[in-house]
Amino acid sequence: MTAELDIVIPVYNEGANILAAMTALKREVRTPFRVLICYDMDEDNTLPALATLPPGELDIAYIKNPERGPHAAVRAGLDASTAPLVLVYMADDDYNADIVDKMVAKAHEGFQVVAASRFVPGGCMVGCSPVKEIITKVGAFSLYHIAGAKVHDPTNAFRLFTRQVLDSVVIESRLGFTFSVELLVKSVRLGWPVTEVAAKWFERGDKPSRFQVFRWLPRYLYWLFYAMETRYLFKGPGSVPLKTARR
Repeated sequence: MTAELDIVIPVYNEGANILAAMTALKREVRTPFRVLICYDMDEDNTLPALATLPPGELDIAYIKNPERGPHAAVRAGLDASTAPLVLVYMADDDYNADIVDKMVAKAHEGFQVVAASRFVPGGCMVGCSPVKEIITKVGAFSLYHIAGAKVHDPTNAFRLFTRQVLDSVVIESRLGFTFSVELLVKSVRLGWPVTEVAAKWFERGDKPSRFQVFRWLPRYLYWLFYAMETRYLFKGPGSVPLKTARR
């Protein structure tokens, strides 16, 4: 069956933890999908863990990152994707698989970007450090209420994009998960409809987070100001670099 949805999962020594996410996706997702496992190195212990899955259990493609780091891994997955819809999903997430079909349904309604939001009714953010929580919530508040980013959790990398977005919008980000904010605020500037669904988020206690708040903060601020230019300086679609002519 041809995949309608490509699920891009960046991994880094997830070990057997990846199996819980795979099991959840298989159990909950009814949309025909393919998983793109994006890894940095052949020694990554995620790979032998996935090899224990029964043959044919899931449609999995392995994408080796030509560089290093989470941003390049996701970019490699996005570049390798071919399905009409593409979801960036975290390797340790075994509790949000039940909203994937809801996100797909929103895309079928015509939304070009569907954000998984921790900051709407039904969502949550549990267990992270106070500093990370404050920075994340202040950033989300600023992007939504001040800059008009149109979703309550604009910094979350857990996000669905249509093929139109990925084939049209040039990604300028080169660091962390800032590509997700970039594609959101550029879609808003282009006038494309975006929406959100409630999602949960729990801090992992068994592995350090790859979210580098202070290193990535300047790039998040850049896209905050970009969104503010859209709202207050009336920057329009003509200012968004596109790969191809706008559809």
